[in-house]
Amino acid sequence: MAERISRELIRGNIDTMILRVLMEGDNYGYEIMKAIFKNSGGHYELKEPSLYTSLKRLEAHGLIESYWGNESQGGRRKYYQITTSGIKAYRDNVSAWKTARRLIDQLIEMKEETE
Repeated sequence: MAERISRELIRGNIDTMILRVLMEGDNYGYEIMKAIFKNSGGHYELKEPSLYTSLKRLEAHGLIESYWGNESQGGRRKYYQITTSGIKAYRDNVSAWKTARRLIDQLIEMKEETE
């Protein structure tokens, strides 16, 4: 059961994880997935369908923009860059997460009773 809950918590934060990667610079899909895997210490692997669903949503909301790279070898890659609105959304999401984390900790952790 803990694994299912963990996946549900993560699923609701995929957009923020992608924005976090793009805060470090423009990137393309496969490298975004690799960065998330690395940032998780190898504990979470973002699947390709989830990545591209999130990228489309983020772009539709104006939080990221895409452009085609100029590759000299291999296929052209679509790169993504965070917008000013995306930076604000990232910061707001991190703040909301920290508030939610404190509240959830308060609600579920048992306190030591002192007499």
